[in-house]
Amino acid sequence: MTVVCGPRRLRTHWRVIAACGALLAVTAACVPVHATHQVSSQVVGHPAPTPTLRLPPNIDWRIHGSRGAGISGFADHTSVAPGDALGLYVSTRARTFTVNVFRMGWYDGTFGRLLETAPPTAGQHQASALMQAPTNTVVAPWQESLRLGTAGWPPGDYLLRLNASDGSQSYVPLTVRAASAAGAVVLVSPVTTWQAYNRWGCCNLYSGADGSFATRSRAVSFDRPYSAERGAGEFIERELPVLAEAERLGLRLDYVTSVDLDDRPNLLAGAAAVVSMGHDEYWSPAMRAAVTAARDAGTNLAFLGANAMFRRIRFAESPVGRSRVEVDYKVGGEDPLLGVDDPAVTTDWPDAPDPQPESLVVGAAYSCFTHIRTAGVVVDASSPFFRGTHLADEAMLPKLIGAEIDQVFLGPNQPRPVEILLHSPFPCAENGRSVDADATYYTAPSGAGVFDAGTQSWVCAMGATCTDAATAGLVRRITDNVLLIFATGPAAKKVPAIDNVARVLALSPPFELLPQPVVPAPPTATLLPVPRPSLWRPTPSASPSATHRPTPSPSISTTTRPTAPASTPGVPTPTPTSS
Repeated sequence: MTVVCGPRRLRTHWRVIAACGALLAVTAACVPVHATHQVSSQVVGHPAPTPTLRLPPNIDWRIHGSRGAGISGFADHTSVAPGDALGLYVSTRARTFTVNVFRMGWYDGTFGRLLETAPPTAGQHQASALMQAPTNTVVAPWQESLRLGTAGWPPGDYLLRLNASDGSQSYVPLTVRAASAAGAVVLVSPVTTWQAYNRWGCCNLYSGADGSFATRSRAVSFDRPYSAERGAGEFIERELPVLAEAERLGLRLDYVTSVDLDDRPNLLAGAAAVVSMGHDEYWSPAMRAAVTAARDAGTNLAFLGANAMFRRIRFAESPVGRSRVEVDYKVGGEDPLLGVDDPAVTTDWPDAPDPQPESLVVGAAYSCFTHIRTAGVVVDASSPFFRGTHLADEAMLPKLIGAEIDQVFLGPNQPRPVEILLHSPFPCAENGRSVDADATYYTAPSGAGVFDAGTQSWVCAMGATCTDAATAGLVRRITDNVLLIFATGPAAKKVPAIDNVARVLALSPPFELLPQPVVPAPPTATLLPVPRPSLWRPTPSASPSATHRPTPSPSISTTTRPTAPASTPGVPTPTPTSS
């Protein structure tokens, strides 16, 4: 709990309060502030909830062992505003179940805080999955089990843990939006991508019950649980590391889902930055328009993954509510809107009948997918985004690149000026040749900066689940620099992009196979404790024992920017924490 006493703040924990009765005699001038706003030693910049709300003692938010099979559920909204009612649809054979409400974030490295627990509700084993023709859409035709009030819930990303009386557990993810995004760094939960890959009930947008593309769903529904991460979708591995780090930095944050970008066109008005976390592939025209308009108004964009904004979708309603069905035919000839409303036809964004390559917004284009990870290669270490890493040009970050990557392709669809930060050889299984994965930064005429990590492994690297601890510390430091610079307003004013594309792409050095190096992490780069195995699920990967490394070439060294200063004027320097 945080206690405000006049101009001072005394910080402590609930267990200390229980042990030290003297703290309960704080003067009447002290007003308690809801503990879910405490992020390490800093407070997220949102108004405090009602001071009368009291938190229960914290408990572990994780699910241990194999407890997920006996209960599952979903919510009637992907996000709510504080005070909105939330409907939960739950199926279990257990006699009763409870719901733990966890707000997720930094919380001194525990990553979650119990907000409240709903009283026991009678369990009900609900109907089996139902497939709806002609789109092979799978739904859970369930009855609402209970409604939760959200009054006093601070803005943030939540996991609602369902606890059956037989010991089964699972999650339902939820986002609570702030009243306004003005001045905030907006974290976007890419729930449309989670749903596209969701195989609950048999099918997703890639394959049907028999595993074939022909029997895939042409539309998927949010009216069903997520099969991945025990109901959490892709939140734990591909979002939580970014969320925790952003809160650890004490940034003013807002929290939304990708569905919100479609439903609320003015949602991003006045935002300092928008952050696409992890795997963010599926975008509707309204989603893309909202983010593009924000960029053109000076809002910075960060894409912390690869293959973002590649699939075009549209939404439809369900009996539960609006925007509950995500439509993607993938094949233009199958979409009934072809020739009727071509911009809404759900082919990939670069494809006909209305091609708009994602690189026009993201800064690089999707290039390749393969089931390996290789090293990231630094080509512009003078950039302020590498400040505090002590990396030099041609330094390597093991296992950072993969499984999907982005690449710069010169032409009319490439924003300029663009600066390539990482340029990493990557063996492409799709076409049997080597391509280059590019992490990029460009600046728009509005002054907005746009960062693209160019690798799907960026967020899992932050969480140390797909690379070593040293690389994880370095990736977190780079991410910190991006977030801190972007939080201060249009980034071009402080960090103009220095176009190096022609120079970098002109390099064709010979490549040799060398052992995967170990990059030592300086003390200042270790910002987040290495997560415990029980928190982060190991990610299987077939990483090769060797990786391509460019032969050192004087032409790669950066000469267009002076040595980066220890800090950028007007931008805070991240405070390291011990690991």
